[in-house]
Amino acid sequence: MSAVPFFPAPHEPSAPPGSTLLALPPEIDDSNAAELFALISSVARLRAPRLQVLILDLTATHFMDSQGARLVDDLRHQLQPRARVRVVAAPDGVASRVLQLTNLRRDVPVYDNLAEALSA
Repeated sequence: MSAVPFFPAPHEPSAPPGSTLLALPPEIDDSNAAELFALISSVARLRAPRLQVLILDLTATHFMDSQGARLVDDLRHQLQPRARVRVVAAPDGVASRVLQLTNLRRDVPVYDNLAEALSA
């Protein structure tokens, strides 16, 4: 099993209380989606008592297929009822396009940049 880094770099803004910010890898597909789901799920479970918003930063993701959209959707359904998912994706990026093609954008708010997602 390979290591899948997804935590934000130290220079990125931190998430407000009750929020968790995770920067996802450059590629999300069948080769790593299940492992990402397990890792993100474990973080969400650990923070469940206080978790209100899970912010998934896809700005560095330059390749994503339908497995990435499925990952976001599965995470959305797994969270506690009071917790929400927000996605950050470059408007002209692949991740944003995949989320649009799979109609997930109508169910999950997608922000153009991290500052918008953090302040929403």
